[in-house]
Amino acid sequence: MDRIWAPWRMAYIDAPKLEGCVFCAQPAENDDRQNLILHRGKTCFIVMNLFPYNNSHLMVTPYRHTSDFTTLQPDESAEMMQLTQYCVRLLGHAIRPDGFNVGLNLGTAAGAGIAEHLHTHIVPRWNGDTNFMPVLGDTKVLPDALWPGYDRLRAAMERTPPPDP
Repeated sequence: MDRIWAPWRMAYIDAPKLEGCVFCAQPAENDDRQNLILHRGKTCFIVMNLFPYNNSHLMVTPYRHTSDFTTLQPDESAEMMQLTQYCVRLLGHAIRPDGFNVGLNLGTAAGAGIAEHLHTHIVPRWNGDTNFMPVLGDTKVLPDALWPGYDRLRAAMERTPPPDP
């Protein structure tokens, strides 16, 4: 059996489990880099996924705690879409993926890992990124670590600034 060593993941496994909602706790703290927050808008923020499907997997989430897509206020809905479009543009400039998966998983049955707080996923994709490893080995190989990716995206944001709310 082949083994892929990822010793940095032990920090996630050993970290104390957060009580409450991570999407409410992250923006309440003052350490955007540690919390992987890339941008704070008026009603929503952009955050990197701590357990990404692919490198630079981003999420846009409202500050307001809700799981009900139908209760988004017009300003939240508009900013969520505007920031989602911005994320596609930013990732296109910063890391040049071949495509994207963009969407919402509404409820646990639909695949939401954090069902209690609405969030949109923006997942960059490359031709061939689903290769023999996930198909045969049930293993996903991510060639970049979170914080170097965060720093790369923050630098790209200087060249491609977020929209004004």
